[in-house]
Amino acid sequence: MIKKVVEQVVSQLGATSAGAPTHAGSTVQNDELPDITEQELSSIYYVPNPKNREGVMNLKKNTPARVGVWRAGPRYLTVTSLRFLADHAAAQDAVFTEVQDSFVQDMGLFEVRTQCRDKDEYLTRPDLGRRLSDEAVATIKEKCVKNPQVQIVISDGLSSTACVANCKDMMPVLVKGLESEGIKIGTTFFVRYGRVAVMEHIAEVLGAEVVVILIGERPGLVTAKSMSAYMGYKPTRGMSESSRNVLSNIHKDGTPIVEAGAHVVDLVKLMLDNKISGTALAKLM
Repeated sequence: MIKKVVEQVVSQLGATSAGAPTHAGSTVQNDELPDITEQELSSIYYVPNPKNREGVMNLKKNTPARVGVWRAGPRYLTVTSLRFLADHAAAQDAVFTEVQDSFVQDMGLFEVRTQCRDKDEYLTRPDLGRRLSDEAVATIKEKCVKNPQVQIVISDGLSSTACVANCKDMMPVLVKGLESEGIKIGTTFFVRYGRVAVMEHIAEVLGAEVVVILIGERPGLVTAKSMSAYMGYKPTRGMSESSRNVLSNIHKDGTPIVEAGAHVVDLVKLMLDNKISGTALAKLM
């Protein structure tokens, strides 16, 4: 019975965008199952004998929603349920996985921490993720350029996966773009267990005119690799959310890194020229 169920699931996984899945002639080899997350959701369509398959496929190209998954009686197909569980697991991993020290070293950065002692405290005490530890403050004062025009910070945030997946490609684009505009950049570093508002504490410590923080966003069931760039002009602790600007959804299936980097550079230049950020800056755009 179990073997039969597995064979049916594997058969469903082998279905292509050419039509609905079939359940015949599929076997499991060497106890290995295919990775169900490899196929794009936009190409999966399990509804048999559809009246307007082309229309649904066009819809799926424009939404990450799980459209056209079909059912077995009143329930989802097994393959649909497994894909949901796999995507949920990827989201959990993105939150709970630590950014490896090797990543920070490969980026040529030094690391500091917020007042959170570990990941559990980071998740339960957001306020501590908005403040640097005393050791972090001392390290930043020692190693960073003071009073930079732009201070770039990288943080794990709520998705370590997003941080690792995007920052290595994003940083060269961002640095080259700012330098081409004649903008002086401070000493980039990595903040572990950081929240967006930690940028405010960093700005006060270094006297930065603009702070840009690249941070992993809360993952969902569509992607666990979405990163955002938050920016603020002379941010101070306790400032309102409306005083920041953000470019979100930076990942391979969202806002492309090159486009994101160029947009961040344009925003930073506007902030420096007009000495404002947030909704006040948006009114000038």
